[in-house]
Amino acid sequence: MQGWSPTSWKSKPNTQEVAYDEPRALERVVARISELPPLVTSWEVERLKSFVAEAQLGKRFLLQGGDCAETTSDCRSEIIVNRLKILLKMSLVLILGGRKPVVRVGRFAGQYAKPRSSPTEVRGGVELPSYFGDLFNRPEFTPESRRPDPELMLSGYQHAAMTLNFVRSLSAGGFADLHHPEYWDLSFFERADLPAAVRESYQATTRQLTDALRFMEALGEGTVSELSRVEFFASHEGLNLHYESAQTRTVPRREGYYDLTTHMPWIGERTRALDGAHVEFFRGIRNPIGIKLGPKVTPVEVLRLLDTLNPTEEPGRIVLITRMGAAKAADALPLLLEVVRRAGRRVLWVCDPMHGNTITTSSGIKTRNFEAILKEIELTYDAHDACGTYMGGVHFELTGDDVTECVGGGVREEDLSRAYATLCDPRLNHAQALEMAYLIARRMRAE
Repeated sequence: MQGWSPTSWKSKPNTQEVAYDEPRALERVVARISELPPLVTSWEVERLKSFVAEAQLGKRFLLQGGDCAETTSDCRSEIIVNRLKILLKMSLVLILGGRKPVVRVGRFAGQYAKPRSSPTEVRGGVELPSYFGDLFNRPEFTPESRRPDPELMLSGYQHAAMTLNFVRSLSAGGFADLHHPEYWDLSFFERADLPAAVRESYQATTRQLTDALRFMEALGEGTVSELSRVEFFASHEGLNLHYESAQTRTVPRREGYYDLTTHMPWIGERTRALDGAHVEFFRGIRNPIGIKLGPKVTPVEVLRLLDTLNPTEEPGRIVLITRMGAAKAADALPLLLEVVRRAGRRVLWVCDPMHGNTITTSSGIKTRNFEAILKEIELTYDAHDACGTYMGGVHFELTGDDVTECVGGGVREEDLSRAYATLCDPRLNHAQALEMAYLIARRMRAE
């Protein structure tokens, strides 16, 4: 940790840097956030790290999911509840399929920043800064909205705090009704294009899950009470380093610094440069951290990242999130797995089948195909099986609402305009996400 501090990243290049035009206003906001209570606690962070360590050994499975880009306007009870409900339903299906505990990690309470391929956007001959998420600027295409505003970081902190407070309240016992799959909306079972064998598998899974949960309830009131309490952990991309470092601090009776904006921040595909600001910041925090890996990453780059970010091989520290795309996973993934395995590095491999499968329709709508998402999951499982490694989790952009943003799984291309709500990338809706969990559970049983 020689030469590291919560702000040493400022001396490194930042490929996603957003220029604020009022440095003193930025300093005031950062100073204020640094004085505010932490959003999460170090013991929560360490608890998640212990779960990730067990997942690295194949004893747990990690489910990470939520919005592509949260908005502060979506900090509403029904949206948060729906998001938690779909993650809980998916986790119960995966527990049955994998016969092991599932770690639930939401993309919420801070996923207010998004990297962009270009710093500016052009519409009708007008060029303005790109929308980098509600932590930086606003989505409306006007000079006022697209101007980076440091006050939005304070707004992001406040909305993250409200979200986490509500999540913790619900986690204490607000989901007992979801332990009855017979009450779930399983209308996707009846899709005409669903093969009979798959439909029968879905129905068998639901019966088994219902029987298992009823058995648990029959054990006694204490078990029922325990069953109704669930844990959710928060995660987001640590893109805005002013925001992240403002909440990075030491805590009593623990060594090192914790980023207390979230439990598990991650480094994006666009910000994992070894000499960059984000790797510099992440190497000094004690949180478990995710690293997104696209098809262009080389094994040497990954090993150097591991050397930099986890030189002591701490269990539970590293989550490698592969996002290769269905067309490239079979070629790009096996060598990566083999080199990391031979090097003896302890990591948790997670598949993100969303980001490499974005397409644009003939009418110019950005979408993703359900079948391509599923194919990447299958190819990733195949690569791990061939290498003797373990795929220990999945990472989805999803919502608990009935949006129409991804085609397939009951949504046709002509349906996209009905409920296309995302400000950035398309998400799986409630039915698509739950069906994806059923399909992964089938693969888990086959494993």
